[in-house]
Amino acid sequence: MFEKIRSLVFKFDPELAHDLAIKALKTSLVPVKVKNYECLKVNFLEKEIPNPIGIAAGFDKNAEVYNSLFKLGFGFVEVGTITPESQFGNPKPRVFRLEEDEALINRLGFNNVGSKKASQNINNNAPKGLLGINIGPNKDTKNRIEDYLKCFRNLNHLSDYITINISSPNTENLRSFHNPKELEELLNALNEEKKKINSKISFAVKIAPDLSSKDLDFIGNILLKNNIKLVIISNTSDGTREKLKNINKFEKGGLSGKPIEEKSNLLINEFYKMFENKIKIIGVGGVDSGKSAHEKFISGASYIQLYTGMVYQGPNIVNKISEEMNDILTSNGVKNIEEIIGSK
Repeated sequence: MFEKIRSLVFKFDPELAHDLAIKALKTSLVPVKVKNYECLKVNFLEKEIPNPIGIAAGFDKNAEVYNSLFKLGFGFVEVGTITPESQFGNPKPRVFRLEEDEALINRLGFNNVGSKKASQNINNNAPKGLLGINIGPNKDTKNRIEDYLKCFRNLNHLSDYITINISSPNTENLRSFHNPKELEELLNALNEEKKKINSKISFAVKIAPDLSSKDLDFIGNILLKNNIKLVIISNTSDGTREKLKNINKFEKGGLSGKPIEEKSNLLINEFYKMFENKIKIIGVGGVDSGKSAHEKFISGASYIQLYTGMVYQGPNIVNKISEEMNDILTSNGVKNIEEIIGSK
């Protein structure tokens, strides 16, 4: 059905189309019939989930429709990015489709309702699946680390993991947290707060795709040293424009979708070899089919997330990927997807 109405949907501004999708999901009338496959069942932080396919932060920014997303078949959902106080984000227009490239560029800038309202939303609607919450600092904050701590305090009891977003290109200087000293300081502060409030929650760190080999070494070592359980590879790219066809390639912001797939896979593989399974990898970037998902898993991802793929293919994308992954695994005699992780 989505194929028939996509041309109509794409006549709307991308952000308006997204808002309409959220409104539709709020009705809880989800027309997708989900099929689960035994070979895709995995453990995630000691919980069994029906498949390793999640939706990335950015879709359900305000924690409003995660249960409807579980109904669409997602094995896990990550909401946010949520900041301590509500904020509008950057001026509109701030989301752009690149149809020929199967990509998006956004410069949203953490637009969200703030941690207190998001907390109320989750308290009023208990998650019916594995939930992650992605947090970040307000744009005008005077103390970014304290912003992460405020969000952590407000939200840690409501989810299965908390993602520390240090990689959006749309909040000025946020990526400076990739520097060793700043990253160490941030993770130390969060771990101290975790001990102080006696929280058992696991942290994920979401990193940028535009990293050098030198960056990988020190970031990997700091993550291991600070007992980080998950790393999300990767966020949107503020580069990778050379081969793009659509005129919107000149827009400022983070690029997502097919053009960053290869960059993401290479980064996943480098980190997988470094971590030796001590930190689980959530792979993001260009996932829209069983084949592209398979590449993420053999590169070293234990789980995957998508967002842009659903924009272009519609709400049945999890069923599509699951069916295609099942075909790939069974044709190769693989009983469970965990057998192929890092096999490339």
